[in-house]
Amino acid sequence: MEPWGALLGCSAAVAMGVLVFSAYKLGVLYQLFHKTETDSPRHGGESVAAVLRAHGVKYVFTLVGGHISPILVACEKVGIRVVDTRHEATAVFAADAVARLSGTVGVAAVTAGPGLTNTVTAVKNAQMAESPLLLMGGAAGTLLQGRGALQDIDQMSLFKPLCKFCASIRTVREIVPTVRKALAVAQSGTPGPVFIEFPIDTLYAFHLVSKEFGVKNPPKGLMGKVVSWYLNNHLMNVFAGAWETRDVSPLPVDIPQATDDQVQKCIELVSRAKKPVILLGSQATLPPTPADDIRTTLEDLGIPCFLGGMSRGLLGKDSPIHVRQNRRDALKEADVVLLAGTVCDFRLSYGRVLNRRSKIIAINRDKTQLLKNSDMFWKPTIAIQGDAGSFLVRLSKGLKGHRCPEEWPRMLKAGDVTKENVNRAKAEEKTDHHLNPLKVLHRVDELMAEDSIIVADGGDFVGSAAYIMRPRGPMRWLDPGAFGTLGVGGGFALGAKLCRPESEVWIVYGDGSLGYSVAEFDTFTRHKTPVICVVGNDACWSQISREQVPILGSNVACGLAFTDYHIVADGYGGKGYLIRREDEDQLSDIIREAQRETRGGKATLLNVLIGKTNFREGSISV
Repeated sequence: MEPWGALLGCSAAVAMGVLVFSAYKLGVLYQLFHKTETDSPRHGGESVAAVLRAHGVKYVFTLVGGHISPILVACEKVGIRVVDTRHEATAVFAADAVARLSGTVGVAAVTAGPGLTNTVTAVKNAQMAESPLLLMGGAAGTLLQGRGALQDIDQMSLFKPLCKFCASIRTVREIVPTVRKALAVAQSGTPGPVFIEFPIDTLYAFHLVSKEFGVKNPPKGLMGKVVSWYLNNHLMNVFAGAWETRDVSPLPVDIPQATDDQVQKCIELVSRAKKPVILLGSQATLPPTPADDIRTTLEDLGIPCFLGGMSRGLLGKDSPIHVRQNRRDALKEADVVLLAGTVCDFRLSYGRVLNRRSKIIAINRDKTQLLKNSDMFWKPTIAIQGDAGSFLVRLSKGLKGHRCPEEWPRMLKAGDVTKENVNRAKAEEKTDHHLNPLKVLHRVDELMAEDSIIVADGGDFVGSAAYIMRPRGPMRWLDPGAFGTLGVGGGFALGAKLCRPESEVWIVYGDGSLGYSVAEFDTFTRHKTPVICVVGNDACWSQISREQVPILGSNVACGLAFTDYHIVADGYGGKGYLIRREDEDQLSDIIREAQRETRGGKATLLNVLIGKTNFREGSISV
């Protein structure tokens, strides 16, 4: 009997274990100790808003949908400004811009299914640009997912490859800790996007959810009773403990730092350098080091700098150590190169532009980006996984007043002057038709306000602008980054104008890229965010055409029309201007008038008809 008794005892223990586990999974045990307040009018959107407010979030960008209405209404009630756009991608681009300019997490909320799929490109762009961003999406009810509900798709699988952290809320009590964790993860390590989906039953109040998902006509029989109990228990578990007090304050953010030993080795290398060069990427502008501190650090070092991405403008308009031209030649001569958040991808010819005799110091928060292509075309002398801005400050302090030999940056700046004089001469050449785009860009650069923020959205025209237009200070240049995404203009400008309402915000558009977000002129009008757009209208996808025609002998799909984009701007409540060759003498006056209109509260669009130049021959489009 003893073996049988042992077997029975073991079976009973297993059965008890299964029962306890099932009770835990179904929330039965939790409900024994935590009340479900069935009479409470509160809803999950309030929990979301409370966490966002505690984290200093000022804006939530959205395109409204019923799945997420509780989040938007709750945010409005606690003083978070809800800004609705005309496309979900714009909402994410705007959140991206806020993240870059404010040093906090940008936040967007969109509805389920197609609302979320419309954001995929913008989320991928944020991932590659390393922008800390929270995307919140609606979802079908917890019990209806996979059962054919409206706009129900597997959203988690869609966003896991794009985001550092993905979560699906299953009960209201999970909202606060999940949102707190997501916001911390977005800013930690290498910043990036995070995603939380909110099934509709976790956002609305109990009395509404119970009407929609509760059992109205319980089926008869044992099976019916089991189903009724399961549905009722599920409903009670979703709201169990929902309104208990929880900590909504920010969690610590983890930022990797260089070790003292690594910094010391770099100090020794730089102190011996005769021709050092620093290449700064967007990572150098990330918190916790203020951009102004990095600028002071670079000026103390005196090392010539090439600035890319968000670091453009870091040294102001006319710094003696900021070199804009002839980067390839400078890198051939350099004996020490500091890659401060700069990646050896296509922008540095995968590392092939680096001299193999140079000592290369690479610092990046992301290990993959830190060593990209180092197995083929280049080798770092010192590779540091850490924060670029903090590293530069520590490097400068360790060098204790040591400065780069002055003749080296002076020589590189002389090359700048020579190249820019050539560019100015090209700007004075007559094109076969319409205006010379280089002349237009030089004129805009001369007239734009000192506090201007430049948003770059386009191919050929914007590529020229990158050589000509000079951001006046830190955090005053916004481009998509390594993904090369078209369509960022409307969203980036919206976010920038909200962050810096006193600044002129310029969007430099190609006529092709304008088509993605011209409808946001409606958003600029409704939300009183007047920006200025200059559109290089050559009726062509010129960056593609330049290579396609000589290589393949056809301009198919590259041709556009000289469309009246200025009238489109008028129709959305803005003010549009058409600028043709016959208006060349009045170009400055028209730009100034557009600036006055913008200061008066109207978004403006300069539809500039431009001709062709050979300025960007040889530039890449693939």
